Amino acid sequence: MSSLTEKRCKPCEGGTAPLSAADAGAQRARLAAGWQLSPDGKYLQREFKFADFYRTMSFVNAIAHVANLEDHHPDLEVGYNYCRVRYSTHSIGGLSENDFICAAKIDLINGI
Repeated sequence: MSSLTEKRCKPCEGGTAPLSAADAGAQRARLAAGWQLSPDGKYLQREFKFADFYRTMSFVNAIAHVANLEDHHPDLEVGYNYCRVRYSTHSIGGLSENDFICAAKIDLINGI
C-alpha cells in the first residue's frame, strides 16, 4: 500500500458510499496520533497549537495550498494560536480516502 502522502485526491461524486467505520478507523491509524474520528464516523478532525498568530496563519496558508492542489477543502476554525481542521467529503455525507490523503499531507507540513 502506498503512503497517503504519495496519493492524489480523486473527484468524489454523490452516489459514492462513504468509508465504513472500520475502513475509516484503519485509515485513521495511518495518520499522526492527534487526528480523531467523530463519534458518528462522518468527519476527521485535529487541533494544532502555535506560539503566535503569525505561525498560525502560515500554517493555514499552507493548508490552503494543499487544499487547492488536491481540490479538496477542509473546514477550518482559526484563532490567535490555534487551528482546528475538519475533513469530510460533503458530496457523499462522510469520509473518503481524500480526507485522509489531505490529513497526511498536513502532518508533513506540521513536521510530524
